[in-house]
Amino acid sequence: MKRIFLFTAFAALLVGLAGLVLTRPQRMDQSQLDGLNPNLARGEIVFHAAGCASCHAAPDAVGEDKLMLSGGRRFETEFGTFIAPNISSDPEVGIGSWSALDLANALVHGTGPEGQHYFPAFPYTSYANMSLDDVVSLHAFLGTLPATVTESVAHEVGFPFNIRRGLAGWKLLFMSSGWVVEGDLTDQQRHGRYLVEALGHCAECHTPRNGLGGLKHDLWLTGAPNPSGKGRIPGLTSDQLDWSEADIAEYLKSGFTPDYDSAGGEMAEVIENTSRLSDEDRLAIAAYLKAVPVSLTGPPSE
Repeated sequence: MKRIFLFTAFAALLVGLAGLVLTRPQRMDQSQLDGLNPNLARGEIVFHAAGCASCHAAPDAVGEDKLMLSGGRRFETEFGTFIAPNISSDPEVGIGSWSALDLANALVHGTGPEGQHYFPAFPYTSYANMSLDDVVSLHAFLGTLPATVTESVAHEVGFPFNIRRGLAGWKLLFMSSGWVVEGDLTDQQRHGRYLVEALGHCAECHTPRNGLGGLKHDLWLTGAPNPSGKGRIPGLTSDQLDWSEADIAEYLKSGFTPDYDSAGGEMAEVIENTSRLSDEDRLAIAAYLKAVPVSLTGPPSE
């Protein structure tokens, strides 16, 4: 009996240790950022392309106040309510004390400076494809923005979704680097792919999700229910969006559709960001969207 007990205890210990290893958040090494120099102008472009202010500015902020990233916006989902944190340059309540490596780990691996998994309401599954040059430039630009002393508010997430260690399994299932739309793409389309699939994280809203909240890659950009429960977010595939590339680029610049309608709701905030990009960037997004197939057959390549 003693041998059986010791064997069982040893096996349980091994299982526990394996669990700790498997659920450990991933981090990158500082050497991966060595030699990368920030470019503030590029960092500003990345800031707008990634929609940082759309989530992290105060809910009623307008104009230049959107550069004060005090957080507080609420995102209600079936898993709980997530509240955007303060990511201003304040070193105490914001991320002013973060290194470029801290930001890289958050964006690319969904891992916080204290080694915690971030909830995927933060779209790191898309940001995982960001270039490290852009991460370093974004870090430098964020440091130039105003500091705010608004405390971040805890997410309202109940059991079992509040167990952050469990997010390791979710990441294994639904998070991987690599592009969804592959094939013989032009340089312009590849540039657009980077803006849509990585920085712009467009799929986070325009692609349906499974029961665990993972994106259905085989239905890439085909539209999805609005998380607010009101209406549906439209699809962007060629069978649903019959606008020309010029029409799409103009919409991303001015917010006006070919039918002289205008963007509303959350899309108006997206237009506020894409209008700050270059004409070349907007045309690249349009070229990529025209290359998106009506349906795909599997997850992104590793």
